[in-house]
Amino acid sequence: MAKKDENLKGMNQEELKIKLADLRESIRVLRFKMEGSKSKNVKLLGSLRKQVARVLTEINKNNKKK
Repeated sequence: MAKKDENLKGMNQEELKIKLADLRESIRVLRFKMEGSKSKNVKLLGSLRKQVARVLTEINKNNKKK
């Protein structure tokens, strides 16, 4: 299994929201590249979606703690 880039548990709510926005923008850009057949790494979309899910999970955990 690949190593995670960052430790999401140590981030606060605002940092997680910024990370989420960056990941979603990356997914959007990648989709447009795939439509034009310019993307070589087709598995990147799946890994980005998993990272978005991890960030959303941490945001929801933080909301439940409050």
